[in-house]
Amino acid sequence: MTLSRLMLGTVQFGMPYGVANRTGQPGYPDILAILAAAIEGGVNCFDTAAAYGTSEELLGRGLRDLGVSDRVCVVTKVRPLTKEEQADPIRARALVEKSIAESRQRLRLDCLPYVLFHREQDLIYREVIEKLQARGWVGQYGVSCAHDPAAVTGFLHEAGLAALQLPANVLDRRHQSGGVFEAAARQGVAVFIRSVYLQGLLVMPERDIPQALTGVVPFRRRLDILARGAGLSPQELALRYMLSQPGVTSLVVGVDTVQQLQENLALFARGELPDDLKRVIDDIPTELAEELITPSMWPARNELIPSCKG
Repeated sequence: MTLSRLMLGTVQFGMPYGVANRTGQPGYPDILAILAAAIEGGVNCFDTAAAYGTSEELLGRGLRDLGVSDRVCVVTKVRPLTKEEQADPIRARALVEKSIAESRQRLRLDCLPYVLFHREQDLIYREVIEKLQARGWVGQYGVSCAHDPAAVTGFLHEAGLAALQLPANVLDRRHQSGGVFEAAARQGVAVFIRSVYLQGLLVMPERDIPQALTGVVPFRRRLDILARGAGLSPQELALRYMLSQPGVTSLVVGVDTVQQLQENLALFARGELPDDLKRVIDDIPTELAEELITPSMWPARNELIPSCKG
C-alpha cells in the first residue's frame, strides 16, 4: 500500500492532548465523522499507540463501523516499558508481546500493519516483534525516536527496521539538518513526521500561548511575516515546509474536528512549497532552547493550561 502523505494522528481520540486543544476529547460520533471524512479525502493511514488512552479502541471501532479496516494502514506503538520492567529482560519480552496482543484486540486487526517501539531504548526487544511477524501478528516494525540525529542514524543499520517516527517542524530541524530523512530514504525506511505544528504552538493565537512557552514568540512572528508575504497562513507554511522535505513518507497530523481535517486536506492538496520560499525558510536561524521545542520537556498540560483538568 502506498501511504497517503497525511497520516491522521489519533492521540486526541483517547485523551486530552495538545497545548492548543481547549475542547478535550471528541465523542465517538465526532470520531466516526472525522474518520469518514479522512477516508473520503484519500487518507489511508492512521497513527495510534497503546499509551494513548482509549485511542486504539475507538479507532478500531470506527474503522470497523465504516467497513474499511482491511483497506487502511494502522501504525501503533508498544506500551513504553518502565525502568523496573526493563530490569527483567524475560518479563520485558513478555510485556512487549502482551502489549501487541492487546493492541490487536483493541484495533480489531489480526495483523497490525506497522508496530513501532514507543521509545528507543525498548528496541532491544525487537526479536519479540520479529517472532510475532513470523506468527502473522505484525507486518512491519520500527521505532518512534526522540531528537538525537546520531542515534537515529544508527538505527538505520538495524536489519528489519522498516519505519521511523520522528519529531520535526519548521522550528525543530535537528533531524533534517542531520540528514536523517534522506539517509532513511536511501535505506528504504519509511519516515513518519510528528509534531508538525508542535502540538499547535506554531499556529495557535499568540494571546493563548502559555507563559512558559512564550520564548517561541519572536521566531513565530518572523515566520508569520514570511507567510503573509507569500500569501500563506502560518499553518500552511508550517505544513507545506515539512511536506517539502526529501525522504519524508507521511506527516502525522491530529485533529479535533472535521473542519480541522478538511483544512489540513486542503493544505496537503497544495503540495510542496516553491524552492525559493523553502530556501528562505531554511536560512532563518532557529536557535531555540531545547525545552521550548521538545514537548516532553514542557510542564504538565494542566500547568500550561490552568483551566484544563488533564
